[in-house]
Amino acid sequence: MPVHTHERRMEVYFYFGISEKNVVFHLLGEPHETRHIVVRNYEAVVSPSWSIHSGVGTSSYSFIWGMAGENKTFTDMDHVDMDILK
Repeated sequence: MPVHTHERRMEVYFYFGISEKNVVFHLLGEPHETRHIVVRNYEAVVSPSWSIHSGVGTSSYSFIWGMAGENKTFTDMDHVDMDILK
């Protein structure tokens, strides 16, 4: 959190350090129509530029985060107000 998008780049998250009985919920999609992916240890999720991205776990977890896109300034987050998420 905060939920946001990036107009000029996409991101990839590789999750690890998740114990066998726990999961991470990776939130994605357009703000008015969000979805979630249940992620387990050593799984990855690609977040396109138009998609929100955020995650929450049933226990602690770690992730490796990578970006690809045209810009080199990482202050271009387009914040999404929590009250419009559905």
